[in-house]
Amino acid sequence: MQKAGLLLGGWTRAWKLVRMASSGVIRRNPLANKVALVTASTDGIGLAISRRLAEDGAHVVISSRKQENVDRAVAKLQEEGLSVSGIVCHVGKPEDRERLVTTAVKLHQGIDILVSNAAVNPFFGNLMDTTEEVWDKVLSINVKATAMLIKAVVPEMEKRGGGSVVIVGSVAAFTRFPALGPYNVSKTALLGLTKNFAAELASKNIRVNCLAPGLIKTHFSTVLPSPDQTLTSSSPPTWALPSEEFRLYPYCILSPKVAEN
Repeated sequence: MQKAGLLLGGWTRAWKLVRMASSGVIRRNPLANKVALVTASTDGIGLAISRRLAEDGAHVVISSRKQENVDRAVAKLQEEGLSVSGIVCHVGKPEDRERLVTTAVKLHQGIDILVSNAAVNPFFGNLMDTTEEVWDKVLSINVKATAMLIKAVVPEMEKRGGGSVVIVGSVAAFTRFPALGPYNVSKTALLGLTKNFAAELASKNIRVNCLAPGLIKTHFSTVLPSPDQTLTSSSPPTWALPSEEFRLYPYCILSPKVAEN
């Protein structure tokens, strides 16, 4: 009963903060002077998160594998009056991850927030037909790269007294997407990564949370069934736009003290 009460209390506080954010109760620019890194952030979910972070006052460093995509996203957000910069980063390459972190520190003198959003799904089919090459790629990008990025940013967050890490998981960690076995497994692994990092980094005042979005209308989701199709025999999918899915974002990023100010 005590455990259930604690869980209920946590969700009550979460939804209270969401209502505060949507109603404008949380103070304006709660992330002023904060520096955020967002991977895979030139489109879809990553771009939506980057825009929201910048709207809340953060300096955002967006990234993607292609320079033209970075340039386009930076220009788009800067036209909206937001403080953003961009850099090419393939999260599967150690040298790119290092450059992402060092560039952010050079430009903004530190890092407060990491949103690990990059993910791949190079195969659509049965687990028994999945090659070792596919497994290596999915786990390297979706899981290992996230762990290595967190490891890289923690020293910078410590210098600033703490920080926040948000890992973008998926509802696929709880309800399998047909024919996306390796992707489902990788997103399940992120839950374990979140729990372990959260426990290890709490003493450093670094929060680690995992968002598990549902079906989002992005280029990445084009291989999934359309809204009028069925993912399971009993329930059709419910689709959302990136901006709709991240109402819960403030609870993952903001500390209770910030929310109350």
